Amino acid sequence: MKKMVKKNKHKSKIKRLKNKRIQSSPNFGSSLLKGIGLGSWFGNNHVEHKVTVRSIKKPENKKIKKVAGKKIKKPAEKISVKPKIKKLEFKRDKIKKEKIARKEKIKEKKLKKKEEIRRKREEKRKLMEKKKAERIFKIKKLVEQRNARKLEEIRKVKFRKEQEKKMLENKRKEVMKKLAEERAKKEKLEKERKIAEQARAFNEKKKEIAAKKEAKKPFCKEEFLKLGINGFDNLIEKGIPCGTANLVEGGPGSGKTIFCLNIAIDACRRGKKVLYMSFEEPEHRLRNHMRNFGWHPEEYEKKNLLYIKRFNALDIARSVEALLSEAKKELLIEVQPVLIPTDFKPDIVLIDSLSSIASAFSGEENRFRIYMEQLFRYLEGNNITSFLIRETANPTHVGNTFVERGEAVSFLSDGIIVIYNVFYPNGRRDRALEIVKMRGTDIARKIVKAEIRPGKGFIVHSNNVITGSYRLT
Repeated sequence: MKKMVKKNKHKSKIKRLKNKRIQSSPNFGSSLLKGIGLGSWFGNNHVEHKVTVRSIKKPENKKIKKVAGKKIKKPAEKISVKPKIKKLEFKRDKIKKEKIARKEKIKEKKLKKKEEIRRKREEKRKLMEKKKAERIFKIKKLVEQRNARKLEEIRKVKFRKEQEKKMLENKRKEVMKKLAEERAKKEKLEKERKIAEQARAFNEKKKEIAAKKEAKKPFCKEEFLKLGINGFDNLIEKGIPCGTANLVEGGPGSGKTIFCLNIAIDACRRGKKVLYMSFEEPEHRLRNHMRNFGWHPEEYEKKNLLYIKRFNALDIARSVEALLSEAKKELLIEVQPVLIPTDFKPDIVLIDSLSSIASAFSGEENRFRIYMEQLFRYLEGNNITSFLIRETANPTHVGNTFVERGEAVSFLSDGIIVIYNVFYPNGRRDRALEIVKMRGTDIARKIVKAEIRPGKGFIVHSNNVITGSYRLT
């Protein structure tokens, strides 16, 4: 009975294995194949196998005996599994070999990887050592260079200190030498001073005599004078004769003062000494006018070529009585009509203006005429070229009639330069210039355009004659 049960168990297990995948596991041998003795073979191997079991022929259908209404089963036939077990053992061995080969390959790969890592570490270590050595070499080189620089600096400092000591010693010797020379000079000067004191009185008298002789000499050594104003000299053949008195007249705002300041600065550039006598504007304002055109009056004042001074017209009016007494030979001393500084001998004198001087003689035209005669005589006697500004409301030399208000300045002057304000019908206003007369030279008799240009000063367009309809003032 026990044998039958075992056979039935084997038969049912074989049927379950038919066309199914069998996974080897730790419990496979003890549970599934315990009856056929395969548990010890699989062991703990986790490998999938597909086992195909041949179908077992069923016995022919025969009549089944019934015992007391129950079916009686026939005993199961004995199945042989030995060939299959051999086949499975062969596969097991093959799997083991493959597993061992795989393990060996994995080990070999790991060894290669470790060897590669070790080799790379070794290369990296060598590279780091090389870099470290190079860095140490560079540091040593930098340290050597720094030490060399320090030594060079120390050497230079020592050399500099030695040079400074030598220079100080030389300077001390030079100072001592100079002191000795100064002492000797002082002693010598003291001796010379005593000698000079004895001859000073004689030298002063000699200088006074020489100054009087020099005062009588003419200041202007040339025959004709070029003013240097752009375009003006083209209107005069030779130039203005030296020692002449020239009248510069025009209306308010015509540019008379700028014209005369331009004459002064151009004369200073040629080395002439110029005295500008102002009776209206103060000195600082005249200097500002010059600076506005880019001229530098201080430069020529330092060179003693330019002298700008403001005078009081009343002081001149008070001196008329002395001039009259001198004219009548009542005074034995010589009286000058112009207050020229004694330490400045000008070549050119500019008086701004005669109108201010005339206002000091209001109601005394005869006295003013006498003063002007004395002034022109003084300027002519000292050969001084002069320019006298006179302001006129309307031009006195234009038209069919000539009117002068008892001043006789036009007859006394050697030259007359007129600056006009030109008014056009369209409202435009310009400047124009004309030389009315000039004794001793030929002049161009025409009224030409003029302008005052910033940075250049007074400009005369000698070839541009004013035409058309206009009015002069």
